[in-house]
Amino acid sequence: MSNLSRSMINWLLKPMRAILRMVRDEWQWIDSIPKIKLLPGEVERDRWLTRQEAEKLLSFCPPHIAALARFALATGCRAQEITGLEWNRVDLVRHTAWLNHTKNGTPRGVPLNHNAVTVLEEQIGKHKQFCFTYCGQPISSGVSRRAWRSAVVKAGLGDLRFHDLRHTWASWHRQNGTSCDELKELGGWKSRTMVDRYAKFATEHLAAAASRIETGRGGNVIALSHFCHTETKVA
Repeated sequence: MSNLSRSMINWLLKPMRAILRMVRDEWQWIDSIPKIKLLPGEVERDRWLTRQEAEKLLSFCPPHIAALARFALATGCRAQEITGLEWNRVDLVRHTAWLNHTKNGTPRGVPLNHNAVTVLEEQIGKHKQFCFTYCGQPISSGVSRRAWRSAVVKAGLGDLRFHDLRHTWASWHRQNGTSCDELKELGGWKSRTMVDRYAKFATEHLAAAASRIETGRGGNVIALSHFCHTETKVA
């Protein structure tokens, strides 16, 4: 079985498993659900942008798509969470936004850093209800997909998806010292499982251990190669 077919099968299984869990845990319509196991061997997607790549992408985006992308990179919000964000759920004084429609169905608050606030301030006055618009109307998936794909191709970023901006946001956080627990709260994940995939980007806690065998530090390193290959002289 090819990796592509495994990915497609798992892509179909994941929403089925999520729906069953919601029916059991959130709605409590049933007491138990069948165990759905994903096929092994699928290569996990690990796509994120460097700062330079992100700037290059933004330079090719039309203004309305650049605004969406900048907000995603600043907050980690998903595409639908951003396009559906309404002004009555934004407090620029307290630097907070409240998402009503999230992937896991649980409303959550999103702290807005300076970059996110700047993006929102640039949208003031364009629409009475929605924060992000195009030609005076809420942004539809059709418009955003075409414009997004065009920018990705022009930037030479291959198979980049908008959701990869969320991966980029999380990766940047870990690279800059944000803990997995902090990232879990920032991103609205219910468990550490999805967050732990970003643990590899933070190695500060291993710096002391890595330096123990630096050249010139000495220590108790035994020259095993020399020790094992030296012939024992018999008197």
